[in-house]
Amino acid sequence: MSLHAPVRPRGVERPAVLIDKDGTLVENVPWNVDPAKLRLLPGAAEALRALAAHGHALVVVTNQSGLAEGRFSAAQFVSMRAALRQMLLDQGVVVTDFLHCPHAPGDDGRPACLCRKPQPGMLLRAARLHGLDLARSWMVGDILDDVEAGRRAGCRSILLDTGGETVWRRTPLRVPDHTVGDWVEVAEWVLAGGRETGLNAAGWAGRPAVA
Repeated sequence: MSLHAPVRPRGVERPAVLIDKDGTLVENVPWNVDPAKLRLLPGAAEALRALAAHGHALVVVTNQSGLAEGRFSAAQFVSMRAALRQMLLDQGVVVTDFLHCPHAPGDDGRPACLCRKPQPGMLLRAARLHGLDLARSWMVGDILDDVEAGRRAGCRSILLDTGGETVWRRTPLRVPDHTVGDWVEVAEWVLAGGRETGLNAAGWAGRPAVA
């Protein structure tokens, strides 16, 4: 589901960075909807500002099975989402959209819908709504389900290895284009176009800019 209903008029499609929430954008506190417990990962705000400044739309795409499982209410989720948007805005980061899948997985643990990652539904919807060029976009997440969703949508993918992935079930669709340890490396890699060289030329100040 998305905060936005109207479809953006087609024109020149822009690249995006599609961002998982828990364990990627914010610290992973299981089933959290308490705004007081939201903590951005180190360097995330600085990196996202740099990515937006270079023309990337920023779209959060998050699985939220706690809604279907009754772990928290829709009103609690909406309140948390608003708080996260404001937290980012206070640091100069404007999120283009915040999409979530409210469905629980099936009995086998796999998606029972088309939007729950590793299915690509949220990413494809974001592209339709906001005129995104998925071939020039990046999916950033902390588990291989995020990587697979990006690959299925036609994006390149970055695994932000913060310890969220514990199973490491490997398939060709679950191999990231790059694995990094922090948000500085995310920004460096995206702004360099997925190359090892030319990072400073891309205009990203790099690690010294991040407290």
